[in-house]
Amino acid sequence: MIRFDAVTKRYPDGTVAVDSLELTAASGQITVLVGPSGCGKTTSLRMINRMIEPTSGTIWLDDTDTASMATHELRRQIGYVIQHAGLFPHRTIVDNIATVPFLLGTDKKEARKTALELLERVGLPPHFAKRYPAQLSGGQQQRVGVARALAADPPVMLMDEPFSAVDPVVREQLQDEFLRLQQELGKTIVFVTHDIDEAIKLGDQVAVLRVGGHLAQLASPVELLSRPIDAFVAGFVGRDRGYRALGFTTAGTLSTRGEPTVTLGAAIPKGTDTDTWLLVVDAQQAPQGWLDLGADFTGHETVSDELLYRGGTLATQGGTLRAALDACLSSPSGRGVVVDDGGALIGSVTAREVLELIEARETERQP
Repeated sequence: MIRFDAVTKRYPDGTVAVDSLELTAASGQITVLVGPSGCGKTTSLRMINRMIEPTSGTIWLDDTDTASMATHELRRQIGYVIQHAGLFPHRTIVDNIATVPFLLGTDKKEARKTALELLERVGLPPHFAKRYPAQLSGGQQQRVGVARALAADPPVMLMDEPFSAVDPVVREQLQDEFLRLQQELGKTIVFVTHDIDEAIKLGDQVAVLRVGGHLAQLASPVELLSRPIDAFVAGFVGRDRGYRALGFTTAGTLSTRGEPTVTLGAAIPKGTDTDTWLLVVDAQQAPQGWLDLGADFTGHETVSDELLYRGGTLATQGGTLRAALDACLSSPSGRGVVVDDGGALIGSVTAREVLELIEARETERQP
């Protein structure tokens, strides 16, 4: 557990970066600090490992006042991940990961063995061990940064916008990998981001800070979306918070209809007088995209990749209402595709049916 007890950071010029912050980051959970520029989120994070010293107040690590600890002893208990990974450019990946164990006097052979295990744990192949940071992509370097922070097995991890420097697709992959790791490891994590969507996705609890380092609201993602405490929080969370809140509501078992299909590589069915969308699946019945039977297929005799409309997302049976509605809204046919946990087709559902389910859930929640 990490607890801020009336913590203030005031600089010599009079600037107050953090003002009487009261906040508890629970053990084994992810607490995300989010807010506009100048709200003190990075300053708050750095005060935990005393890279910045508080002006007043107390930061507790479990039952210990961090100010009473030697800084090197404090930092041995805390992993730290920053935006650009901060890897040593002239060290191999395995030695970058093993940096802290080396410093702690761990046998080099044992440290490198642990580093190789961590490399695989963060989703990188073993042959990356002998490469150098410049030979890796930005996303791969961030994975190495996470592995290095985990190398000493710290109970606490601080993460300062670790995924913000990579493209959106890689960023989503890193977020998913991070959540998978946290399920396995159960670290106490304080995570800083400027992106409210990232905060909502990753946080067990989200702390929204105002400019000047004031805590506006500390709440679970679903509570933050459904019950923002004031206009500032509501505006920061965004106008589409009602839609995003559906991501925390289970759809249950969706009632689906059978969806006609054609297999990828099969002969193109004859068209009809009106535009008709036909779902294309592979040999394992996994949806691949939609075929527009009203299109001109001159020069094509079979269903091929280049003919497919692939924009639609898939909803997993038993997933969230948001995923189900998005599957309908993103589908060129207007029918959301529902699959099982293995990715095989179950059937389809319409937006109207999902909206009726949403309305029914809202009615159930009424007192």
